[in-house]
Amino acid sequence: MTFFVSFAADILVAILLVATIASSVRLSRRISKLKADEAALRTTIGDLVVASATAERAIAGLRATLDECDRTLAERLGTAERYSADIAAHVEAGESVIARIAAIVGQARPAAAASAQAAPRPAAIEAAPGNGERVGAALAAAHALSERALDRLRARAA
Repeated sequence: MTFFVSFAADILVAILLVATIASSVRLSRRISKLKADEAALRTTIGDLVVASATAERAIAGLRATLDECDRTLAERLGTAERYSADIAAHVEAGESVIARIAAIVGQARPAAAASAQAAPRPAAIEAAPGNGERVGAALAAAHALSERALDRLRARAA
């Protein structure tokens, strides 16, 4: 009987040894897979670190560009506002000059009409060849200009 008990114990030990070897082989394979996955994971982590550093540099560059654009835009807006104010001042000055010219023309028109009816044309203007045409053209242009100025004043008054 001791023989059968020792034989059964040996068989049981042999079975346990085979199971241990099988589980050791499986664990060894899993460990090698984990090591391969660890290497891949380390590579991935390294790539992520490089990508995040590149992204941080890009963000810093974009912020610097944004600050520069903001400064440039502010300068250009200031310049545009100054030019706008200058143009508004020039337009206002031009309008006051036109108003004064219109007032002068308005006052001079009745006096010029009365003097034109009372006095004939000077002989020197008519005697010079081509001179009368130029004076007439200048008078027509001045008359057209004064009419436009008066029309503008009437439009503003209305």
